[in-house]
Formats: sequence, structure tokens, C-alpha cells
Amino acid sequence: MIYRPVPARLPVPAGLGRFLVLSTVFVCAACGLVYELELVALASYLTGDTVTQASVVLSVMVFAMGVGSLLAKRLRGRAAFGFGVVEAVLALTGGLSAMALHACFAWYGQAKPALVGFSLAIGVLIGAEVPLLMTLIQRIRRQDAGGAVADLFAADYVGALVGGLAFPFLLLPVLGQLSGALLTGAINAVAGGALVLWLFRGDLTARARGALIAANVVVLLLLAAGSALTGPFEKAALQAMYGADVRVAVHTGVQDVVLTGGGPGGQPALFLDGRLRAGGGDASRYQEALVQPAMDGPHRRVLVLGGGDGLALREVLSHPDVAEATVVEPDTAELRLARTDPGLVALNQGAYRDPRVRVETADAFDWLRARHDADGPYDVVVSDLPDPDVTTDAKLYSQEFYGLVARALAPDGRLAVHAGAPEERPHTFWTVDATVRSVGLRTVPYRVTAGSPHGGGRGEGWGFVLASRFPVQLRPARLTVAVGPDEVRRREAGLLPSTLMHPRYGQ
Repeated sequence: MIYRPVPARLPVPAGLGRFLVLSTVFVCAACGLVYELELVALASYLTGDTVTQASVVLSVMVFAMGVGSLLAKRLRGRAAFGFGVVEAVLALTGGLSAMALHACFAWYGQAKPALVGFSLAIGVLIGAEVPLLMTLIQRIRRQDAGGAVADLFAADYVGALVGGLAFPFLLLPVLGQLSGALLTGAINAVAGGALVLWLFRGDLTARARGALIAANVVVLLLLAAGSALTGPFEKAALQAMYGADVRVAVHTGVQDVVLTGGGPGGQPALFLDGRLRAGGGDASRYQEALVQPAMDGPHRRVLVLGGGDGLALREVLSHPDVAEATVVEPDTAELRLARTDPGLVALNQGAYRDPRVRVETADAFDWLRARHDADGPYDVVVSDLPDPDVTTDAKLYSQEFYGLVARALAPDGRLAVHAGAPEERPHTFWTVDATVRSVGLRTVPYRVTAGSPHGGGRGEGWGFVLASRFPVQLRPARLTVAVGPDEVRRREAGLLPSTLMHPRYGQ
């Protein structure tokens, strides 16, 4: 049976009513894309591996949109009421999604099931919008299906453009993830509710109108409550993840930086993107294990890539015969904390106050690419960068990147690379090793030994690669041990280097 929409009774002329429907399409499309980008961003922040997580979120949402479109066919007879219900539920689900996902991650340590669930739910609701809006716009003025689809999708795509630009340039930097999602939900609820309760009020029974008013009031109250509780929620979530003594928690635009402790009798600790980078006992072993083996040779000029916290720099400056140490770090907020925060300054021992230190605020890849050979080679290069399995940083573990590093390295210079956890992610670890070797450097893979004089064994999973143009020896050390020859022989056969065109981490 062919469905034929009945002309609507509108309180305004048909032309104005049509404009209002298309304006609502614009607003809802903007809100829908913000929800999508919010889920992609949260997937990246909370679980890492941006490409995989973005693919999962977007694929699930597109599939769910198709399901929602099919389900909406059953609501065409009551399109106005159905659209009102869909927008109220979508506003609540999308608005609270960021808070719910953060709660799952903070208290349960796992956000992936909830991420897939929200992707499905939001996708179904977004998919139901277009068929219902098509029905409503056809009820205002009948036109050929092609023209109606063109008008509807034009408004939809322009709204998506606005939402896509508003998320990274307005909502995220000004309001943050939680408040940005809550505000988007409120806008979504107001736009959908106003269209149905005013423009199409003639289609609603008194009971349906009362139900929609009540639903929208409840949604707006819940979103307002969420907004009022954002501060306490963020504090509680941080304490759930890092303990009760969180002093500093900032998202710098590059990474999340959290500092804990540092009070009277308390030991300061630094977390970057949720990973412990420095603190008491074993936590400082990472920087010592990364830097000191590379310093066993000429080290008059040293280049530190990343490491804005100053902790690797602290290890470099422990050698009095270092004449110059250059730090290349893009995160100005982390650099500022490393210079001014008492706890972090205590951890890095005031490294940035040393006159031998020069700081370049830049992306390591871009800085190396723009560097002139006339600037002189470096005896030691320390690559203190985020984990290689984080897709957004894959270029900093690529063949092209190590080619630039090799060009900056003195003929007898050494390179030290943080290569991930050899036990937990052996494919990633050996891919780093293969990629470094692909630019003509010889490597010695090594790891932090289990246990320490302080106990705890917190750094068991840290793996590194020491490289040079000539055969390099790793002297026995208190903290480090070379990967055994049997394990080296068992490295994955035929492992290819990672390049910008073919990133191979996380495969």
C-alpha cells in the first residue's frame, strides 16, 4: 500500500512552515554530527588507536542509521509525534553519552561495550529522522520526491558542516567534552520539540501533546542537572582513576596531563594520557632506562624528541660533560607545567633552568624535516614519544621519521627509542625495531628488568631500541637487559617497516 501524507494544518503560511522544517533539519544535522565526532574523540582518548576506533564507531553508526530508517517507516502515520519522541530520546542519549562513557572508563576500566552501544542507539535515532522529516515536509507542500530529497539533504549537509566545524573549534576547546555534549543535547531537544509542539500541534491529540511536553521538560532537566554536576563528576572520575590526591588535570590539546601527590610527605606522580610516566620508586626507571644506555659514548650534543615533562632531560643533564641539550616538544602547556609546577619541577630536578637547555616548540617530524644540516649533528638522539600503538603518532615511528633522525645523527651517534611493551604487544615492539633497521641503523632491543631496589616491578613492560650506524653494545646495567638472542631470532619473520603510506602498528 502506498502511503500518501495528509496535508498538515499549520499556524503559518506553507512557505514559512517549509522553511522552519528545513531549519530544524539544519539544527538536527549539526547536533547529530557533533554526537558522532564526540564518540570518535572519546574512542580515541579512552581506548587509543584512532583509526580502528573511528572505523568501529562510524561503521556501527552508519549501519544503525539504516536500521533506524527502516524502523521509521512504521511511524509515518504519526510522523509529527514520532519525530518529537525521536528527538527527545536522541537529545538525552547524545547529551549524556560523554558523561556515561567517562563513567564506564573511570569506574569499570572499560568503555568499548558502552561505546558500541551508544553508537548503535544514536545511529538508529539519527537514521529515523530523515524519513519522518521527509513525511512532514511533504505534508506542508506536495512536490516531486527528487526535489524534496534535494532540499532535505541540502539542509542536512550544511548543518553537518556547521556541526563538524563547531565541534573542534568551539565546543571542545571552550566547553570541553562533557559540557559540549550536554549543550548539544539541549539544543537538539529545543529544536525538535519546538517544531512539533508549535508548527505541527494540529496533528497532536491533547494526550500526545502533554506527553511530548513532559518528555522534553524531563530531558532538559536531566541535561541541566548533568551540566550542574559536571565539575563534581570530573573530580570524582579523576579520583577513581588516579586516587584522591589529584592536583592538576588538564587537557592540553595534545594530551591529558594529570599530576598527583607532591604535598607534605607525598610523592608526586605524572600521568600522560592515563599512563604513569614518573613518580616514586619504579616509576622513574622509565627515563633512566631510555636515556642512560645511549649516553654510554659521545654525548656532547643531545637531542630529546618529546619528553616535555623534563624527565628524560633530567637524565641527560646528569652528565656534566653535556654541552647542549635540545628539547623538541609541541605541547606548550606541558612545557609550562614542567617549568612552574612544584611537584613536576621536583621530579625533573629543575631541568629547564639549566643554561645548556634549548627548547623548540614544534612537532618532532616537522622540526627534523625543516632542520638544516648546517646546524650540526647530534651525538645522542632520545625519542621520548607516546606509545607507537597510538595511531595518531604513527608517523613518529615511521621509516620516514627515522630517516630524518639518522640524517641528524653524528656518524658515531646513538639513537634511543621507546618502543612499547615487548611482552604485551610484541608485534608493535618488533615493528619499531624493523623500522629503525630499515634506515641503515643497527639495533639492540632491550627492556627494563623485572623488579627494582624499590620493589613493585611497575616498569616490566617497557621496551626500548638502541641504535647506531656501527655495531652497538649494551653494557649490563642495573635497570636494563638486552632482549636475548633466542628471542631476537624468534622475531616475526618478514616483518616490514612502518611507513607513512603503510602504517603497520596495531595490525
